[in-house]
Amino acid sequence: MKTLIKSAKIVNEGNILNLDLLIEDDKIKQISKSINVKADLVIEAKGKYLIPGVIDDQVHFREPGLTYKADIYSESKAAVAGGITSFMEMPNTSPQALTQDLLEQKFKIAKDKSLANYSFFMGVSNNNLEEVLKTNPKNVGALKIFMGSSTGNMLVDDKSVLEDAFKKSPMIIAVHCEDEKIIQENIAKAKQQYGEKVPISEHPNIRSEDACYKSSSLAIALAKKYNTRLHIFHLSTAKELELFDNSIPLKDKKITSEVCIHHLWFSEEDYKEKGTLIKWNPAIKKKSDKEALFQALLDDKIDVIATDHAPHTIEEKSNSYFKAPSGGPLVQHALPAMLEFFHQDKITLEKIVEKMCHNPAILFDIEKRGYIKEGYFADLVLIDVNSPWIVTKDNVLYKCGWSPFEGEKFNSKVTHTFVNGHLVYVNGTFDEKRKGKRLKFVR
Repeated sequence: MKTLIKSAKIVNEGNILNLDLLIEDDKIKQISKSINVKADLVIEAKGKYLIPGVIDDQVHFREPGLTYKADIYSESKAAVAGGITSFMEMPNTSPQALTQDLLEQKFKIAKDKSLANYSFFMGVSNNNLEEVLKTNPKNVGALKIFMGSSTGNMLVDDKSVLEDAFKKSPMIIAVHCEDEKIIQENIAKAKQQYGEKVPISEHPNIRSEDACYKSSSLAIALAKKYNTRLHIFHLSTAKELELFDNSIPLKDKKITSEVCIHHLWFSEEDYKEKGTLIKWNPAIKKKSDKEALFQALLDDKIDVIATDHAPHTIEEKSNSYFKAPSGGPLVQHALPAMLEFFHQDKITLEKIVEKMCHNPAILFDIEKRGYIKEGYFADLVLIDVNSPWIVTKDNVLYKCGWSPFEGEKFNSKVTHTFVNGHLVYVNGTFDEKRKGKRLKFVR
């Protein structure tokens, strides 16, 4: 199968060039100013931007066990519609991915159902370190440690286990950092003031800046002590940024970080309108935090943009503060949201591609993805930056059926998504005859 994309504005490695691109089977065969070959499919892309497929290093697709909220098929479908061609999924499913057998069961489900490429993280608990150390770094993205309780309650709070995991890990450790003791103290204070009717506006005070900073500091101290490769998920505070370095290239960093779409888009001012729909862990905090995170992204203190896509039903999210779970759906709208920042002149297309495509590939040592290069897998996304649309319940693809972006007007639209050379998505229609592949890692 040959596909020829003509006259696209290719965004890759800090440049935007008008080029043709030839896909043969699952790889990029040729990139040139003019390609004239007979192809099975020719796409005239004049005026559109072609970017590498987005790699999302943090999602919760809820399968197995929680498939009334979401599943690998439904959420991978939403992901490819949003230009995400590869995802890495977290272990807090039911059962939790705490053994090699349970982890491999998730890979088997994805092989049959996922429209995007996939990897699944091995979960660390207070009592499974022996299983964790069996993980093969070449075919699993990372180890995941919850250094703060969240959905699924996989909190690792045994100091000796943390020390051992950081000391012995054969691969990158990815962490959720919030200090549980501080959170519990803040909950007690909030209950003293409000009883059980704590308002959602207290969420950033309960899951506070201090809770994030203390936990992130501990993770970094452990990583430095044992020379561990550490990645800190979803930074949410300005204060944490002092812990990170932008003086060395990403490929040489031992300690890396990311920011999620919701922490760049929303601030505590939005709780009044959005309520528990924007309840995430870590919490969305001050406008000043949001602005500092965005600047740190531009300054390369923050390496990656991710989603932490974590759907719940609207019924669950409509509960009171303590009963409403944390998390929300984002994979379909993450790239369009970042492209809004491009329209607002806050970030360039080249920088978006660096943080959403190139850097996840570098950071996790992903084999032949994340770039538009000859010989690489043809994970590609065509974007029309002048095609306004409004997010409505009717065009939301998540199984949960809602989005925190409902009512938002986006000016850019994903028109085509290729996964391994297969045109899986075109302007709202899907070709599901080929599934994604398991990500491989060059380690």
